[in-house]
Amino acid sequence: MPAAPQDVVVDGRRLRLTNLDKVMYPETGTTKGEVIDYLTRVAPVMLPHLDGRPITRIRWPDGTGEGSFFAKHLEAGAPSWVARRPIEHSTGAKDYPLADGIPTLVYLAQVASIELHVPQWRFDEEGRRQRPDRLVLDLDPGPGIGLTECAEVARWAKAILEDLGMAPLPVTSGSKGIHLYAPLDGSRTSEEISAFAKELARALEADHPDLVVSQMSKALRPGKVFLDWSQNNGKKTTIAPYSLRGRDRPTVAAPRSWDELADPDLRHLLLDEVLSRVAERGDLFAALAPAGGGPLTSYIAKRSAERTPEPVPDSPAAARQGDASRFVIQEHHARRLHYDLRLERDGVLVSWAVPRGIPDSPSKNHLAVMTEPHPMEYLDFAGDIPAGEYGAGSMSIWDAGTFTLEKWRDDEVIFTATGRDDGPLGSARLALIRTSGSGEKSQWLLHRMKTDAAGPPARPRSPRGVDRTAPGPRDLAPMLASSSTPPLARRAAERWGPWVEFKWDGVRAIGIWDGARLQLRARSGTDITGRYPELTAIDAGLGTRPCVVDGEIVALDERNRPSFSLLQHRIHLTGRAEIEREARRIPVQFMLFDVLEIDGTDAAPLPLAQRRELLEAVAGSAIDAIVVPPVADDVDDALATAERLGLEGVVVKDPSSTYRRGQRSEHWLKVKLTLMQDVVIGGIRPGKGGRSGTIGSLLMGIPGPDGLRYVGRVGSGFSDATLARLTALLEPLRDDVNPFVDIGAVEASDALWVRPEVVGEVEYAEATPNGTLRHARWRGIRPDKAPAEVEAEA
Repeated sequence: MPAAPQDVVVDGRRLRLTNLDKVMYPETGTTKGEVIDYLTRVAPVMLPHLDGRPITRIRWPDGTGEGSFFAKHLEAGAPSWVARRPIEHSTGAKDYPLADGIPTLVYLAQVASIELHVPQWRFDEEGRRQRPDRLVLDLDPGPGIGLTECAEVARWAKAILEDLGMAPLPVTSGSKGIHLYAPLDGSRTSEEISAFAKELARALEADHPDLVVSQMSKALRPGKVFLDWSQNNGKKTTIAPYSLRGRDRPTVAAPRSWDELADPDLRHLLLDEVLSRVAERGDLFAALAPAGGGPLTSYIAKRSAERTPEPVPDSPAAARQGDASRFVIQEHHARRLHYDLRLERDGVLVSWAVPRGIPDSPSKNHLAVMTEPHPMEYLDFAGDIPAGEYGAGSMSIWDAGTFTLEKWRDDEVIFTATGRDDGPLGSARLALIRTSGSGEKSQWLLHRMKTDAAGPPARPRSPRGVDRTAPGPRDLAPMLASSSTPPLARRAAERWGPWVEFKWDGVRAIGIWDGARLQLRARSGTDITGRYPELTAIDAGLGTRPCVVDGEIVALDERNRPSFSLLQHRIHLTGRAEIEREARRIPVQFMLFDVLEIDGTDAAPLPLAQRRELLEAVAGSAIDAIVVPPVADDVDDALATAERLGLEGVVVKDPSSTYRRGQRSEHWLKVKLTLMQDVVIGGIRPGKGGRSGTIGSLLMGIPGPDGLRYVGRVGSGFSDATLARLTALLEPLRDDVNPFVDIGAVEASDALWVRPEVVGEVEYAEATPNGTLRHARWRGIRPDKAPAEVEAEA
């Protein structure tokens, strides 16, 4: 009997793993679960060599003893969080996966992608294809010879490459031969590197015609090593270092030492052997990792000296450290205006992009994103970077000078910067605090300290082009939680630290406070301010500073418990008189749980724990109808309390998580006590008997890759008022077209089709293996959600 599917959370990403006991390698009995275990353990040394490279795969759905197929672009059912980049084909652009973490490796293994192949070039952060950063030679033994002869040819190639100043590293491919890699500085095109590799192969063939062949013809290969130079072509790929191979046994493309290649018993290595080697020796291939060539490797790889006026050093090594600590702030008119803050450190300029410039007061914190280190010559760079090049646009120096360092840690930098006498900065004591990520692309908070160390600062002048007035809400799409189970949520809380919020049975709303009145927007963006006058028609008491808050609007029953059915009487109303009448009869509360912006400063990059402190300060004097519910510290206790109080469930959150607008995050995990599902209404079955002439049941669907997938019908939970409201809502949507892609003939026999535009919520007893919701009961319409947002909860 196959192993049951498992829902797991890997580094905050939720995955469903199936068939973990399926044998992928018949000769050794190695299972899918063991393949996944290998990839998670080898990931720290494997991922740097996959970083930024589009992956093509060979998949063996039934194990390596059966058939396989080559997969280039990412399959439609891949999780949305899998990083991807488009590559143009004759039939249009295709998205290719990028392995940016362990979750992606696990997902690829789950869909039986055993072999991972990559090109010798990478995408940059903007999705543009860079020049190759490594050369590869594939030494393929012909009939009658093996690894020993390949090793001999590898040593001959090594001698030539070292004479040219290159440091090659070998990999036993896990299949037949040896791959030889050498780092490149990114200054040459794929065509140029292919031509160079071809000439090197021809030279080796001329010197050793008895053992080396450089031509493709298979007829020439018996007894010789084919030196395949063509894999440097930008359209070709090579098995990635540390990738498994699809053979009878789980061999690996394993980095090796040159001493090992001299062993006459040289052979290919299995996955357990590779794991042991990595534990003992680390990554023998580290010099080929992005940072392996020096701190300026990434900078150089993104630029070509002949095409940009920027300084491009010949070597990725750092400059010699100077006596002074210098800084520069550059105004950069690229795709959008931002400012680049660069601090001298260990012979390079450690750099951050600051979209809104240097804060001009301690009350404002600005997002800063770390970029690649820049060479010291960038201290006085100004000019126009040509279109099509990395960072294209004009750059000028906003201010420059020296700084006095107080603290420099991996997650915090504090310094006092003193600019030019006539510069806009003056003297400012600044702090950079890392909020998420590490290295390039990590997010930081740039804060101006209350007391400048060098005395009263000169009044900062606003950077040119930056509006220092408080901006309106830039993006009101709320962050969403991923579905989870109590065991998974419990393990997440153990890893993150305890942070459990109750899940309120209401509708999501973003509140926009201007200092006097509150506006409300549904998650769809609809303005719902007028529907809740008890919150919006008075001073809500949220303080004098404008802010944007996130929460849930709930209606309470006679036992003071949230009731979604009661709220249904409020969420559809538009007439002023009926709104005021129902507001007196069914008042609502606004349960706040997050803050997105305060006084024009974006709070989203801050950790949840810090945002919570800000939220409590904002709502400290709010009206009684605005509440900041408590946070629990134990998942099981919170679930028990939620069940006792009749609440919907809980949400377990990572206290260090940033707020990701409009994204469903694995750092927020919702655990529901009752099975509930949003559905799209696609049809009506007419009522019979007592319901004759009205709705008997609604036909429900969930959007899928091929269209609206039928998941059953719901015929209970309707009051007379609800049926009347649904009839009025659905009748104008009647249509002759069946919106479902897979509904059966019996269900469709008497159906009245409607355009699939209305979203509702149901609770149900269980879901069948094909996804049908059994014993569904209607809970209400969800006007706050669009059909495209609906997805299966489990």
